[in-house]
Amino acid sequence: MHGNEHSREIKIGILGATGTVGQRFIALLAKHSYFVIHALGASQRSAGKRYAQAVQWKQTVPIPSHVRDMVVKECKPEHFAECSVVFSGLDADVAGEIEDAFRRAELAVFSNAKNYRRDPAVPLIVPLVNSSHFAMIPQQRAQHDPPLQKGFILTNANCSTTGVVVPLAALEKAFGPIESCMITTMQAISGAGYPGVPSLDIVDNVVPYISGEEEKMEWETLKILGGLTEGDDGLKVFDMHAKSPLRISASCNRVPVVEGHTECVSIRFAKRPPPSPQQVREALTAYTSDAYALGCPSAPRHTIFVHEEADRPQPRLDRDYQMGAGVSVGRVRQCRVLDIKFVVLANNVAIGAATSSILNAELAVVKGIIS
Repeated sequence: MHGNEHSREIKIGILGATGTVGQRFIALLAKHSYFVIHALGASQRSAGKRYAQAVQWKQTVPIPSHVRDMVVKECKPEHFAECSVVFSGLDADVAGEIEDAFRRAELAVFSNAKNYRRDPAVPLIVPLVNSSHFAMIPQQRAQHDPPLQKGFILTNANCSTTGVVVPLAALEKAFGPIESCMITTMQAISGAGYPGVPSLDIVDNVVPYISGEEEKMEWETLKILGGLTEGDDGLKVFDMHAKSPLRISASCNRVPVVEGHTECVSIRFAKRPPPSPQQVREALTAYTSDAYALGCPSAPRHTIFVHEEADRPQPRLDRDYQMGAGVSVGRVRQCRVLDIKFVVLANNVAIGAATSSILNAELAVVKGIIS
């Protein structure tokens, strides 16, 4: 990773700190160049305990020494008043009210939960794709009564959506609108949290259904790849890719892989004739995110790493490249039904979850939204 040292430390809090995503936040932020873990929040049953006592740690690195003895707090804004950034790894069943309370308390909330992704005033940002949607934050603040000065909620996308929108964004930038997209996912069990899918359901098996996942992919992609326009009332609205309608069909499967979502993608471009597979490879390789260009320390050098080998990417071999912050693409070839098909691999607990939120917060710092 790269980026300049920030001029001062920025205190951060983590909600849902004992869960799978919360643990990954802690592992990733332990050595961050300017974000400093200041407060940990979890459920009432964990509150008051030392973090090492409250958590069932499932990461491949030890609990950072300075975090082990931190006392876990309830997820109440008063315990996080000194934090400039709050990362939420809360489950969706509790995230809505808690995150809104933090926003109303003038805290900047970067959420992994689905609760506010469809909110017309909340940006849904994949930091390697649509940082321009930060422009919605002033309007979100202004719509509150009384208007907010610092507080806001910003969400990242579903982990399977995140993987696919990065190459789609790169290809739309190079070749114009995509008009249809077919996606078949092979999603890791870590996407279901801990304890997740029972072993008798997933070992020696593929489960061809993940509740709500296909609908999320088909809807979220439009919000992320679409632009911001002005409505009749003068307010900004997300255009949902309406200028060039994009049809998406997703089929989602759970497979016995621990980390790393693999997705088989076929696309048709609006422009005729479509680009060749070689032109697609070159465009994917050349694509650079705003997060990297602006010096965000967690941004990957290769936003998209294009594999030439016939049998890559593979979860076990490629999910941890660049600390899981980028996306891998391979098997770029012609599609006899649409135009081009390829395979995407994204680390679902890194760029698909915690890393996206961290990068979004870094972008907010760079853009002066958090000072």
